[in-house]
Amino acid sequence: MERDLSEKHPPEKQLSNNSYGFDNEENATNITTNPNANHHDQPETETCDQLVSQSPKAGVKVEESDSTGHEIEEVLHEEKENDEEIGDISPPEIHYTLETVSQDIDQFITTLSATPKDAKETIVEEEKEEKDEKVPMEIPVFVEKFLDLVEEKVAKHELTEGKGKWGQNPEEDSSFLEAVNRISKLTSSLDGLRSDPNRAALISRIGGIQQRAMACLEDEFRFTLEDIKHNDQDPNTDAKGKQHEADRCVLPESESAETDNFLGYSDDAVSKLNRIAKEMIGGGFESECCHVYMMIRGQAFDECFTEIGFEKISIDEVQKMQWEALEREIPLWIKAVKEYASIYFVKELKLAEAIFSNHSSISSSLFSNLTRSVLIQLLNFAEAVAMTKRSAEKLFKFLDMYETLRDSLPAMGALFSEEYENELKTESTTARCRIGEAAICMFCDLENSIKSDTGKTPVPGGAVHPLTRYTMNYLKYAGEYIATLEQVFREHSKIERADSTSRPRYESESQNFNNDNDEENQSPFSNQLVRVMDLLDSNLEAKSKLYKDIALSCIFMMNNGRYIVQKIKGSTEIRQMMGDPWCRRKSSELRNYHKNYQRETWSKLLGCLGHEGLQVNGKVIKPVLKERFKSFNVLFDEIHKAQSSWVVSDEQLQSELRVSITAVVIPAYRSFMGRFSQYLTPGRQTEKYIKYQAEDLETYIDELFDGNSASGARKRP
Repeated sequence: MERDLSEKHPPEKQLSNNSYGFDNEENATNITTNPNANHHDQPETETCDQLVSQSPKAGVKVEESDSTGHEIEEVLHEEKENDEEIGDISPPEIHYTLETVSQDIDQFITTLSATPKDAKETIVEEEKEEKDEKVPMEIPVFVEKFLDLVEEKVAKHELTEGKGKWGQNPEEDSSFLEAVNRISKLTSSLDGLRSDPNRAALISRIGGIQQRAMACLEDEFRFTLEDIKHNDQDPNTDAKGKQHEADRCVLPESESAETDNFLGYSDDAVSKLNRIAKEMIGGGFESECCHVYMMIRGQAFDECFTEIGFEKISIDEVQKMQWEALEREIPLWIKAVKEYASIYFVKELKLAEAIFSNHSSISSSLFSNLTRSVLIQLLNFAEAVAMTKRSAEKLFKFLDMYETLRDSLPAMGALFSEEYENELKTESTTARCRIGEAAICMFCDLENSIKSDTGKTPVPGGAVHPLTRYTMNYLKYAGEYIATLEQVFREHSKIERADSTSRPRYESESQNFNNDNDEENQSPFSNQLVRVMDLLDSNLEAKSKLYKDIALSCIFMMNNGRYIVQKIKGSTEIRQMMGDPWCRRKSSELRNYHKNYQRETWSKLLGCLGHEGLQVNGKVIKPVLKERFKSFNVLFDEIHKAQSSWVVSDEQLQSELRVSITAVVIPAYRSFMGRFSQYLTPGRQTEKYIKYQAEDLETYIDELFDGNSASGARKRP
């Protein structure tokens, strides 16, 4: 049978003419007659037909020989067996370690990164049987080996419970982080093959390992954030060696505040947190990392509240609190605002920037969100306090809060982004304005307190009225807040005018209160202060009329006027606000009351010592003289008895009154005695009518205004 075999095979599959050394047809025949010829170099796939067809004379029809074909088949069978024996010898197994295979993984990842996405799906394209077929990219064997080693390392970390997984072997920690980094890169590089069903198992495995590795990192991130350094001899360490939670936010001393940049975290801890955060975010686990950070640092801020002593109080709870309780909370709130603004927020920003140094937007967002929750709590308290019932005695606590908001919060603006800074400024300004508005209403309420004091019972002894004490002490204390009050009234003057109970007076008469000092008293608070003083003067004038004794009403006005002047002079701020002309005018009023007192009291007594009517034609009329002495004695007894119970608490005013009385009475009495006592018969008549010597009068005058009731003056032995 004849076949043309040369056209049945592609050229690359045909043997060359010299494959077996067939130089001619004769040599081809020799292979049949020499069964011992060596055929080990022949291809195992060649058949008898192929050998015949590849004779030197290609294309010539060769007649098959049964014997020759049989021998050739035996030779081929022997060749095949030899090849199978060689194939049974496996190559030596490679021993992989994480360090060695990591290099291959890095190279593989680099190759994948440099390969276009479309080429990852089809590396080789060949034309087969007039049809395009895509050959999937081959995944090297070392990838599986790498995954085995990383999985083993992750499992080891998972077996270690609680703290202490990290820090014992820094090299092992670094190796784990590097492995996680490669897993993340591998996941990202193979992302384009997710749609390939042939690679689904591999990609799923890589994703599972990454999930487990990131869970380990998340646990270590949380443990490190919770593990804040403390002093070795911390008194708050319990018997088990555990730190009390409050220790997380111990207020730093002034010296340690400069060296402790990370709120109790060591530099090594911050470095570790930074590396973990970098791997978690780079691996696509940003939300888990940020959630842990927000949770732990939020708890730390809450513990700071506890350490300071300030409790989170809702707006409703503040509304229901008694002022005494709320008054105790306000200083704690002030301390919290100052501590957070000057210490904790600054250090919290440094901590966030250090941990998330590779992601400034994340650190800024985390810091803003953390501080925002704290600020909202603090600002809500301020607004709740501003909505409580207002009264004048609450003013100074409100001014303390106003100053805290004014001075502390703006300084924090540089810590935030522009957008959040504007939001913070708006919210803090709203809270500050509400506190300021309440403060204005409270100060203006002082007018109501003065007006409503309409008691008809005079103060015994003409002493300083309680209203005067209350008002002037209130104003003196207000002098310590003079700059703040001026700012509050200047920023909210429209509110002040609308709320003031003296609005008509403000609009029509305020310019007349202190015309001599208009240039110095143009601020709304100055006008309000003048208005208060005018109301107090009017009230005291009305109360002085409750006394039937005009002299006593003068003492009352002197006492209260002197008290007012002394308080004004004692406060530099209030004195500057009122001005020297006001003080001079007030002193002039006091002198007038003093003159009126002397006229109403001692002028009548001095009338007994007058010379008129005692002589007729140069002769002293004894009955008239005796009546004059008698009247003097009775009148002086009455004055002494009454005015010894009157009260002049100001020592200087008391001394001035006594000196002025002595200066008027004693010289007149000495003169009268020197001229007319000789007309009385010595002995019994003299003792009866001359009851006092000049020295006795001086002694009794010095007893006046002590507030001690006396039955009457007695002649001293």
